[in-house]
Amino acid sequence: MLKALGSGLVGAVALTLIHETARRLAPESAPRVDVLGMRAIAKTMRAVDAEPPIPLHEAALVGELVSNTAYYSLVGLGPREDALRNGALLGLAAGLGAVFLPGPLGLGRQPTETPATQAMTVAWYVAGGLAAAAAYHAFTSEDE
Repeated sequence: MLKALGSGLVGAVALTLIHETARRLAPESAPRVDVLGMRAIAKTMRAVDAEPPIPLHEAALVGELVSNTAYYSLVGLGPREDALRNGALLGLAAGLGAVFLPGPLGLGRQPTETPATQAMTVAWYVAGGLAAAAAYHAFTSEDE
């Protein structure tokens, strides 16, 4: 369990580092999943008559790290040799969800939504899944 959570944390940190680096270096063209996270927090807080936390961006980052850690920890389900496939599929599913679900969930669109940012979003989530898979392989032995 701890090895799976540690692997999930590696994947979540990798995704966040990619996202934050791109956001700072190319703010006009980078995917802005963080904006969707901020909208989700604000919408949820207002639904229960509470004020969203300040600073909202940092709260969204923490929420992304926690939720992505839990999600990417699923890479450890099944045999060790399936981790790479699991990581790629988890990343693909999360990336496609980040591209196609915000509208139906009432979170609007990313500020810079283009086919290129959609492709980057999916690729970055896949990279997070592969990082989690690599970590799981490093943390476990073939005997486990």
